[in-house]
Amino acid sequence: MKVDVVLGLQWGDEGKGKVVDVLTPSYGVIARFQGGPNAGHSLKFNGKKYVLHTIPSGIFRASAINIIGNGVVMDPVIFADEVKELEKMGEEIEGRIKISKKAHLIMPTHRMLDAASEQAKGKTKIGSTLKGIGPTYMDKTGRNGLRVGDILLPDFKERYGALKAKHEEMLKNYNYSYDIAEYEKQWFEALEVVKRFDIIDSEYEIDNYLNHNKGILAEGAQGAMLDIDFGTYPYVTSSNTTTAGVCTGLGVAPSRIGRIYGIFKAYCTRVGSGPFPTELFDKDGDTLCEVGCEFGATTGRRRRCGWLDLVALKYAVMINGVNSLIMMKADVLNGFDTIKVATSYIVDGVETDRYPFDSQAKVEPVYTEFEGWNCDISKATSYDELPRELKNYIAFIEKEVQVPVKIVSVGPDRSETILR
Repeated sequence: MKVDVVLGLQWGDEGKGKVVDVLTPSYGVIARFQGGPNAGHSLKFNGKKYVLHTIPSGIFRASAINIIGNGVVMDPVIFADEVKELEKMGEEIEGRIKISKKAHLIMPTHRMLDAASEQAKGKTKIGSTLKGIGPTYMDKTGRNGLRVGDILLPDFKERYGALKAKHEEMLKNYNYSYDIAEYEKQWFEALEVVKRFDIIDSEYEIDNYLNHNKGILAEGAQGAMLDIDFGTYPYVTSSNTTTAGVCTGLGVAPSRIGRIYGIFKAYCTRVGSGPFPTELFDKDGDTLCEVGCEFGATTGRRRRCGWLDLVALKYAVMINGVNSLIMMKADVLNGFDTIKVATSYIVDGVETDRYPFDSQAKVEPVYTEFEGWNCDISKATSYDELPRELKNYIAFIEKEVQVPVKIVSVGPDRSETILR
């Protein structure tokens, strides 16, 4: 048995939550492998919208086990709030969520360090969600962090106090005013919620599931262009958002990776600072934002919007080994007479099909134009029902990227999904 993977190929917000929810009936286990509550995975069904930040998106399917992997960083307060909301909706989640002992904990002082660091950057800030993600990963790689398994140890409070004291010394250097008393109280209360769930040696458990032919779907957060190594550095997240992150974030050998689903929007969006070659500053950009409801599920921030970028998409497909593409939000383009796609860049006067190393490089996209379909596609239930213009658009993308588009989303609801 192999671990199949779902990950974003742009700058996050591609619609991974909906896709995982749609695919979950084919899998027994859904496992988040990186990121933290900076993720906002949105799902819509039965006329309601749900947003998950830490809990995997398979939670609404009663047959699935949901694992929070070792590569995830976890804020107990946010996790406890999610649990409360799910239980309020009548979801029976005990026994369906398992948490890796090796997942790292986001402390209240991590959030303060995040805010202080971002404030100190001034105009060079990266657009952090201020959830404490970066400082937590820094403690992880600096071998200082606290892990979920530590909460079961008798000296946990001493470990917590020592790391908190270190953070407080660091905060003095920022001259940053803060008060964590109330949040810290909530944090320790939330640890009791965490203890209600199975805290596991996730690498062994996942291996056992595979050996007993239980299908596993690994769920990524953010997107490939935000990867700490291969994204638009330094405007990136703090983890490996690519397929390679599945191996380190779940304890899975590379030889056990199976199908890799790469999700992309029919256009592009980005939250926060950083390069965005196809960004639009005109009426078309405003229309994409308004029709696509492009506001962050976690931060509420308006997303930057632009045309589809095939240079970036081909790059993301290459580094992830994607063998199945999933196009999201095709319906947002319903009202456009003309649709553009960037097929190359002009960088320093030279045309190229490679994504540049320098995040500050002046990039001019070279566009190919397509006729829009100018009709509502949300009622389509099969690929044959889609308009010719959309089929041409999809066929062009497949030819350029050399990977088939297997799923097309024509609306936000789980039912508005076309499988090819």
